[in-house]
Amino acid sequence: MYKTAIIGLGIMGRRMLENMLIHPDFEVTALWDPSQDACAQAKAIAPDAVVTETAEGAIEAAKLIYLACPPVPRKAYALTAANLGKAVFLEKPLGVDADESKDLVERLEAARTVAAVNFTQASSRALTHLVHAAHSGEMGTLKGIDIVVTYPAWPRAWQVDADWLRFKAEGGYTREVISHFIFASQRVLGPLSLQWAKPSHPDDPALCETHILARLESADGVPVSVLGSVGGVQPDRQEVTVTGTEASYRLAEFYALTRSTGGDWELPYTLDGDPRRDSLQRQLTSLSGAIKGEETPLATPRDALNVQLLIEGMLSGS
Repeated sequence: MYKTAIIGLGIMGRRMLENMLIHPDFEVTALWDPSQDACAQAKAIAPDAVVTETAEGAIEAAKLIYLACPPVPRKAYALTAANLGKAVFLEKPLGVDADESKDLVERLEAARTVAAVNFTQASSRALTHLVHAAHSGEMGTLKGIDIVVTYPAWPRAWQVDADWLRFKAEGGYTREVISHFIFASQRVLGPLSLQWAKPSHPDDPALCETHILARLESADGVPVSVLGSVGGVQPDRQEVTVTGTEASYRLAEFYALTRSTGGDWELPYTLDGDPRRDSLQRQLTSLSGAIKGEETPLATPRDALNVQLLIEGMLSGS
């Protein structure tokens, strides 16, 4: 079992903690967050783990460091861990400043430590099936990808404790959610380039985007269209539709995959249990494999940097 420290004990840190506790390859031994309340909530989930006085103390106590803190402090913790020979598992986005993230990637690569970024769909059954369908020819000629993300409010109700998510400096749903779908789109189509983008912001210049439109293209010109919006009375909507001349697939809510050949959307396989938990458990199995030196579908820091550059270009209206 890999002794693990978790730095950042908000909703994502606690969700990963719960999943690590039921995975046979991980033992969570150390926890740290600047919030005493967050530490108390995590300690209630994992009473055997030690809440350390500092982040550095947590890093020293483990072999694997999972960083679920906000983007800006993440770099320093990652490099501290890497310089001590620890494996590092980072939440996305990799960062918000291109130069800082490029430096982080180069230094992680130079340290030759195991490092991966948690784009949660990377190991999921849904994305694995979709990529195989796209690359095997089952879908025919790929015609495009449509990404639609709409929310009545941002942050969502279960995210409000992470106040930084509502600010332009580090937050916003384009970084937090659409980045996942850009990552998935590149697994299907290969590298993308940003053609144009138009973000909209509220009157308060400190707050994050409310709307975004963008167009990206693959190397051979297949378009990826992005629409995001916040406002109104509606349920959350998070969908990626990949269209082909023979079959199309829709990935909704990250893990729900359906298929159409012109008729209604239908399940391409039988669902067993909770697909979110299944995806996170598969992700942890991939992480265990990476630590063992195996090839895995996890996103590398350089993969995450590529996504970050596209996302920040979209947010700047490049």
